[in-house]
Amino acid sequence: MNGGDEAVPADGGPVVAAAAAPLEWKFAQVFGERTAGEEIQEVDIISAIEFDKSGDHLATGDRGGRVVLFERTDTKDVSGSRRDLERMDDAINRHPEFRYKTEFQSHEPEFDYLKSLEIEEKINKIRWCQTANSALFLLSTNDKTIKFWKVQEKKIKRISEMNIDPSKVLRNGTIGSSSNSCSPKPRLANGGSPEKSSAYGCNDLSFPAGGIPSLHLPVVTSLETSLIARCRRVYAHAHDYHINSISNNSDGETFISADDLRVNLWNLEISNQSFNIVDVKPANMEDLTEVITSAEFHPSHCNMLAYSSSKGCIRLIDLRQSALCDSHAKM
Repeated sequence: MNGGDEAVPADGGPVVAAAAAPLEWKFAQVFGERTAGEEIQEVDIISAIEFDKSGDHLATGDRGGRVVLFERTDTKDVSGSRRDLERMDDAINRHPEFRYKTEFQSHEPEFDYLKSLEIEEKINKIRWCQTANSALFLLSTNDKTIKFWKVQEKKIKRISEMNIDPSKVLRNGTIGSSSNSCSPKPRLANGGSPEKSSAYGCNDLSFPAGGIPSLHLPVVTSLETSLIARCRRVYAHAHDYHINSISNNSDGETFISADDLRVNLWNLEISNQSFNIVDVKPANMEDLTEVITSAEFHPSHCNMLAYSSSKGCIRLIDLRQSALCDSHAKM
């Protein structure tokens, strides 16, 4: 960890560590650089930031309700030779480099008419979820509403045009001059085409002399790919107070959300109901002495979580003991 080598004495004495080289910190990269004298807009102030588990993606949220994604680029386009791989493992010779990936509007300002309360679009927390099929999943929340997003590359499809002038197509679907009355057209076998315009029984048609040798029907073609962010779930109307934290579980199926007085357990696939596991709200609000400040699942044990309070206490909860966590396992 410190970059030094340990020297083992021949007489079996105590191990003396060699002098470690001092750590050198230097500036690496910046996003959102502004010109001198430019004023900072309120909506552009970053309010949340989160790396995914692999460290290859970075998400930021701002007061304007936007989520901006960045991806790491220094790990790509590396040859498979052993020397290059060893060079990549050398932390001294490289530093992480990120580039802009995409952005989307996660939340909009709302108004609670029952409480006459304005709900800001500011992003309070962002949490990455497990990836699947090269798609990115993440949770984002403002004061009241949590959203589950899927970001994936999709091919942009377009429809090719026909090789017929649309102005020459009549209302009944036939092709020709609308001012002339034509006799009934003879039927053609499948795949057949008229050799002459007189085959249609009409003297003045808008076809070339040789008919239509090849009729191109519209075809759907994929030209390019684009990143599309789609909201899969909206988890709302479960918190009376402002949400201060969210945390996804290691089981990949559930997550928790916490406000000042309650912690709720959610299933990612069920957005219309949640399970209240912690409630510190007293019967009389005048007896309120502490509030919840943060809550977090254990990174590997799906049955354990912890939450902190304004009194400086951290309470550890074991869901195997009780689903209703009125009492903690440790404090």
